[in-house]
Amino acid sequence: MDHSDMPQRDWQLSERARKLTSSAIREILKVTERPEVISFAGGLPAPATFPAERIREATNRVLREAPAAALQYSATEGFLPLREWVAARVSTSNATIRPSQVLITTGSQQALDLLGKVLIDPASPILVETPTYLGALQAFSLYEPHCVQVPTDDHGLVPQSLTPMLTQGARLLYAQPNFQNPTGRRLPLERRVALAEFARASKFPVIEDDPYGALDYAGSPLPTMLSMAPDHIVYCGTFSKVLAPGLRLGYIVAPEDLHFKLVQAKQATDLHTPTLTQRIVHEVVKDGYLDEQIPAVRALYRDQCEAMLAALARHMPDGVSWNRPEGGMFIWVTLPAGIDTMALLEHAVAANVAFVPGAPFFAGDPQHHTLRLSFVTVPPARIDEGVARLAALIRERI
Repeated sequence: MDHSDMPQRDWQLSERARKLTSSAIREILKVTERPEVISFAGGLPAPATFPAERIREATNRVLREAPAAALQYSATEGFLPLREWVAARVSTSNATIRPSQVLITTGSQQALDLLGKVLIDPASPILVETPTYLGALQAFSLYEPHCVQVPTDDHGLVPQSLTPMLTQGARLLYAQPNFQNPTGRRLPLERRVALAEFARASKFPVIEDDPYGALDYAGSPLPTMLSMAPDHIVYCGTFSKVLAPGLRLGYIVAPEDLHFKLVQAKQATDLHTPTLTQRIVHEVVKDGYLDEQIPAVRALYRDQCEAMLAALARHMPDGVSWNRPEGGMFIWVTLPAGIDTMALLEHAVAANVAFVPGAPFFAGDPQHHTLRLSFVTVPPARIDEGVARLAALIRERI
């Protein structure tokens, strides 16, 4: 939307509002709504995985059996049976999670916003991966932190880099250990152990954001850091990637003292996550449906990923490199250093192909020659066509 011709008023906006910026991904998505564009941009789950009939049946049962309760205000903490289900789902033999630690949120993006509200003061340091999830940077930026980048390599965050000098005064460490957005990296077991040990010794929480953990192609998940240090890890999860993002349902698992403050912050934000949605989701998942649903999602995404990896190998010129994800929805591509992917995007869109430039995922010192590709909503034949178009544009600039 062009705001240049909107009427100008003398209303005084807050300093916070004046600093707000739009998500680079959301702006790109507006362009890619055109059907002729092959979009590798949005991190959108494949609609083919949405269990529409299950959700329809669950909605009918909820409205038939408990209409008044489903349509009424409810507790800020969330629908208790759903909180119990989440607690049981994330508990392990080493770590029992209590429902009193679970807060149901309106999507995991709200979870990040609430954590920012209760943990961040202006100019306080927060630790983020290099690069990191753009949505987290946006959520935290409202509270005006000083973002400190933690070094990473091809296997993700490097725990040895968390020195006293780097972490001094930090309020939180934000990490996505499973198939990170944007890089697709999965943190190895030994690094998870090291980060859990770091969390136990730290004066601030480690946030384990885990939207993609169920999407490992081999069906061999690594243990969560929550299971290793449940009193020191704040865990965020979502139903967006395993059911449907339009449900806008996520959750935070936190120690009870922090949980109490998160509940207070949510009360001031939206009172509670929609009661009807919570009850519908509980009705869908309560009898083990996710264990039927998730393998099909994994298989589809694995095949889509293999199609894109094959297309990249077939079409990309020398000097271009990319990772081979073990799960999730993204491939991270690095071009020769002289190519600015933000400028490349304009030419790509003109050629009816889209991606997300890598620079917005960095809290500082952006790598302008990187980009993120998402493969889960594009059929294999279109993946090949889109990668070929993109490769041709890159070849012209090498």
